[in-house]
This record gives sequence, C-alpha cells and structure tokens, in this order.
Amino acid sequence: MTPLAIAVLALLEERPMHPYEMYQLLIARREDKLVKVRPGSLYHTVTRLADQELVRSEGVDRAGNRPERTTYRITARGRDALRDRIAEIVRRPIPEYPRFPVALGELHNLPKQDVLALLRERVGRLEAELADTDMMVAWADEHVVPRRYWISLPFLRAMLAAEATWVNEFIAELDGGALEWEDFDPETGVRTSDHDDTWSDADSAELPVPRKAAANSATNIRSSENLS
Repeated sequence: MTPLAIAVLALLEERPMHPYEMYQLLIARREDKLVKVRPGSLYHTVTRLADQELVRSEGVDRAGNRPERTTYRITARGRDALRDRIAEIVRRPIPEYPRFPVALGELHNLPKQDVLALLRERVGRLEAELADTDMMVAWADEHVVPRRYWISLPFLRAMLAAEATWVNEFIAELDGGALEWEDFDPETGVRTSDHDDTWSDADSAELPVPRKAAANSATNIRSSENLS
C-alpha cells in the first residue's frame, strides 16, 4: 500500500468523499509535505483501491456544468488494511534510500567552492521549510486542532532542524580547511589532485557486516548444509 493510498483511506475513514475533494483536502492540509500528491495518481489510486474492494463507490453526482463525480466510502476490509499498514510502518524501520546521502557520498567529484555554494543553497531551503513548518504548527495550536492530528509536524521539524545543523557544521569544516578535498582544474574541470588514499577493494573487505546481514548469511549457510 503506497503512502498516497494510506492518505486516501485515512480521508475516507473520516467520511465519504469524491477524489477531487480528497485532492483539495490533502493540499489544504499540507499533506503534500508527507505524500506526493498529483490529481492523476490520486484518481489511479482510488480506482486501484476500489478494484481491491478497500473502498466502494456510493453513487455519482453532478453540480451545474461540472463533470460527474463519484463518491467513495471506505469498506471494513479497507479499514483493516489501513490499520495494519500503519502498524507495520510504525513497528519496523526499513531503509527508505533518500537521495541526499547518495549525493553526499559522491560529493568529492565536485570542486570545493561548488560544494560550498550548493550546500549553502540547501541550508537556505531547509530554513525556509523550517519557517513554513513552524507557521503550520502555530496555526494548528492557535486553532486548537487536537495534537494527535498534526503529530507529524514536530517530527518533520526535528528532521529538518537536524539536517540544517549537520549541513552547517559540514560547511564550516569544509570551508575552514579541516576536511581535505579534491583539486580540480578551473578551466577544464578535470581532477588534478593525486591522492593515494582512495577507497580500495581491501578497505571494503574489512567493513563490519551488519547484524541483520550476518544473521541472514548464517541462516543461508545452515540451509545449504541441510540440503547437502
């Protein structure tokens, strides 16, 4: 079940509604900070949920010259699926593979000054996101919205603040010369530094094995022994 499917089922748990109303509510509540919301993907998600009998249509209505709109209601099966999926996500952390750490791991391929400029731009965007999140928290608090409905906002703020702090510390370390960096030809962009400290295959072989991977490896070995 995708994040958008969870959001749709959660809306229908509140009350029956049509997809366009779902889209409007998701945007108005700023759920697009948590889930990628696009009209086309939302309509596709609702159709798929209906095919799985997690929601059902309750009829079609038309107002004026607007297109016909189908209202949907969550089913008992859909309610169970929603609760099970939420519980599964909360109980078990899994790798989500965000893109930023990938770029960090390959950042040494860029000149130092470019890296500093890009990181400072990122910090500016993070600070804008922090301000926007603080504004939403203040609005919810001012309008006495029960905190259980916006508990994700303090979590998002903590994540944004932690990243902004880390990036600022990285900028200071790099800009101050505490972190050695590659040298590049300003004309051609070709790397000119000649380091002998690159990551080697031998280094990779010495990496500690994560406990989960080690356990899986041991299980596979035992299975092989049983088969033989």
